[in-house]
Amino acid sequence: MTAPLTTDVHEARERYVSRAVSTPPIVVTGAEGARITADDGRTYLDFAGGIGCQNLGHGPADVVAAIHEQVDRYLHQCFMVGMYEPYVEVCRRLAELYPGGAGAYKSVLVNSGAEAVENAVKVARAATGRQAVIVFDRAFHGRTLLTMTMTSKVAYKRGFGPFAPEVYRAPVSIEGVRHLLKAEIDPESVACVVVEPVQGEGGFHPLPREFPAALKSLCEAHGILYVDDEVQAGVGRTGSVWAIEHYGVSPDLLVSGKSLGGGLPLAGVTGRAELMDAVHPGGLGGTFGGNPVACAAACVVLDTVATPEFRARAEQLGALMRGRLDTFATEVDGVTDVRGLGPMLAIELRDAALAAATVAAARAGGLLLLTCGLDGNVIRLLPPVTISEEDATLGLDILGASLREASH
Repeated sequence: MTAPLTTDVHEARERYVSRAVSTPPIVVTGAEGARITADDGRTYLDFAGGIGCQNLGHGPADVVAAIHEQVDRYLHQCFMVGMYEPYVEVCRRLAELYPGGAGAYKSVLVNSGAEAVENAVKVARAATGRQAVIVFDRAFHGRTLLTMTMTSKVAYKRGFGPFAPEVYRAPVSIEGVRHLLKAEIDPESVACVVVEPVQGEGGFHPLPREFPAALKSLCEAHGILYVDDEVQAGVGRTGSVWAIEHYGVSPDLLVSGKSLGGGLPLAGVTGRAELMDAVHPGGLGGTFGGNPVACAAACVVLDTVATPEFRARAEQLGALMRGRLDTFATEVDGVTDVRGLGPMLAIELRDAALAAATVAAARAGGLLLLTCGLDGNVIRLLPPVTISEEDATLGLDILGASLREASH
């Protein structure tokens, strides 16, 4: 490794990195499992997971081994220049794990969740010959022009308009969607609805139990495609490989990302073969999409999260976390709600100030947390599903102490 330009990363960050990128006051020098080491030698429990990218933890041995093995073969190739096995193998696994039972499924691999959402919309438009997209209150789909338009939070949009056309927003209710299709947009012009099974940035709101099935039925009645955005909720985050499995619904297209690459940039769009093949050859792709090193990691990740042992561990972790969070709700006045799905859980606090104070207190106590929600008053918990019970308990202890400290 070459010598750093400066030993003071904080100072260099202020000088060279845009202030538009928000950063906490820690500098990471190492990470393993559920722990992060900072430049002062202090170790933190990580309940942020790189914003949901470390469902298997930092540096799982089999993922790292697959990365090293692939690095020794070749790095970047570009699938559009020369095919390679890791890309095809990820697509094969995504097809086998698709939440739709038997059938023919295909994928395209890209770099990020936002890019994958945009490609899902492209596929839907090509397959239906329609243009309009329906999204929902509290949605987050990315920060590019189209996905920022689809996202429901002003803080991500301020100063960046004008926005993309033909995007319509509905409340998370069948009545709301039906009203939209009667009052604002012709159903025959809608290519797809895009919805998260657990709304991540919007505050960790799981969809109402009957909503996905009712929405899928409504979509089928009007020839609208159901796009399942699993960027944050998928790849084992809720216990099952895909969060939509909790609802027993098979989407037309599924978007994956974040933990898919095991810590490397990778995302994908998977769906019925006839939909994925509706786009003309050359219509989808990108220079680094499906990078072979990221794909090598993803093969191991997908194999791992599909095992019964992983599912059982996720259920145990979810029960442990939920029990402790429910206890906090009865003991701390500032906690107004506990919600989530499996081990993808959050606590809502009375205001953003209390949430920020809790996060700061937790960091001082050795625990890294993230907030979310339209009002910034929700603390989301994204520890590795592979975290030990000892570390999970310690992290929850720190969270409870931080809540009490911040609320007094």
